[in-house]
Amino acid sequence: MNFQQLEYIIAVDKHRHFQKAADECCVTQATLSMMIKKLEEELEVVIFDRSKQPVIPTEAGKEIIGQAKIVLKETAFLKQLAKDTKFEVKGHLRIGIIPTLAPYLLPLFLYKLLKNNPQLKVKVSELNTNQIVEQLEKDLLDVGILATPINIEGLKEYPLFYEKLVVFVSDKETTLRKKFILPEEIDVNRLWLLEEGHCLRSQMMNLCELRKKNTDFGNLEYEAGSIESLLKIVEMNNGITVVPELAVINFDAKQKKQLREFKAPVPVREISLVTYRHFVKTRLLEVLAEEIKTGVSQVLPLKPDKQIVVEM
Repeated sequence: MNFQQLEYIIAVDKHRHFQKAADECCVTQATLSMMIKKLEEELEVVIFDRSKQPVIPTEAGKEIIGQAKIVLKETAFLKQLAKDTKFEVKGHLRIGIIPTLAPYLLPLFLYKLLKNNPQLKVKVSELNTNQIVEQLEKDLLDVGILATPINIEGLKEYPLFYEKLVVFVSDKETTLRKKFILPEEIDVNRLWLLEEGHCLRSQMMNLCELRKKNTDFGNLEYEAGSIESLLKIVEMNNGITVVPELAVINFDAKQKKQLREFKAPVPVREISLVTYRHFVKTRLLEVLAEEIKTGVSQVLPLKPDKQIVVEM
């Protein structure tokens, strides 16, 4: 038995196809099949039911594949420990980040992260929370940057900073003329929301005690896919929306006059790094966290006073 054989059975389980697994492992199908057959003979267990299309693992095979993943994770952990002792920051880091954060947070840290660590290769994917969780569990991502808490078993959360939520109103809006407001003062019939799937939408609904979208703007129903679209629709059609603080730091003077802040305790969203429990690139995680905190601290406090975290 060797690590290569374990990698092969994991690849076949992932693709449920011998040729696709062989392509991923950069070997011929014949080589991959032979090595898996030898492993089955050594263990005296059939790992895959080859009579099915797509191929599926047997009940015993599922147990072996699960253990193989643990073995390879622990092996990677040992290798990473050796690298960490040398304080090396290199390798690949696959990051998933939610769309309501990506355009505002990435410019604050990504350039310096790459400049300060030239041997680090970073891949960033913009995904919603459910997609990030799924890809972390499948080892398709190393770390997610998203709003927490999500409290999902098997995932670890490392809080980075707390971002205030603020209200943006149309300049034609006759309500909410005062600077500081309470959540209950927001007219939910004037509130524009992001489309389903965005965690910020859930936070807005919880903050305003909404259970369903109930806006009424004549013959228009619109659910924005991004914060920028949300701001535009408020400008065009009047109304109100709630946005995170990073999205408004570059507002011009006119737009800043359209912002309203909540009275204390101020509602915030907690932003964290999230990893799967077997994540081994601890040194990379530390460097990433430090770069993000440094970048964010230049434009807003990492933890506002008198705050309350809005649940999703």
